[in-house]
Amino acid sequence: MSGLPGLRGNDHIGFTVPDIDEAHTFFVDVLGCVQIYRLGPFPSQGTWMSEHLNVADSTTMREIRFYRCGNGSNFEVFQYEAEDARLLPPRNSDVGGHHIALYVDDLDEAVAYLHAKGIRVLGEPTESGGPSQGQRWVYFLSPWGMQFELVSFPRGKAYETKAAVRLWDTRQ
Repeated sequence: MSGLPGLRGNDHIGFTVPDIDEAHTFFVDVLGCVQIYRLGPFPSQGTWMSEHLNVADSTTMREIRFYRCGNGSNFEVFQYEAEDARLLPPRNSDVGGHHIALYVDDLDEAVAYLHAKGIRVLGEPTESGGPSQGQRWVYFLSPWGMQFELVSFPRGKAYETKAAVRLWDTRQ
């Protein structure tokens, strides 16, 4: 066996938002996540921030909130006070660009729901091909511009017919 010893999977995804109360409304009232707990503030103390978090030592971590969304990874949401903070989220084409994909049972129903909530959906659902055939997806943006994706593949993806481990097998 090679790789990181003891690796079991993904536990949580951490990211920073400009307004934690706005993010709370999005995660709870729009996505339906449940807040698990909150911590903070954590003011700067010596060199702790740069040593442990790779941010300026003058940074204050205003608050952390943990959310559970369905049966996937938890979200660890931060709001910092930092003089050198970059305020625009990265695009997918930027180094460090990213998105969070959420699985839904009915993509069309979920897209209609997001539209009704005033959430910006990017384009129309797209059908994947090749190894991901069987999947449909669409991107949408949080109120602060962070990229999310909805995916659905209720009958699996093409690659799963040959995969040793199937993550989603609803055909049984």
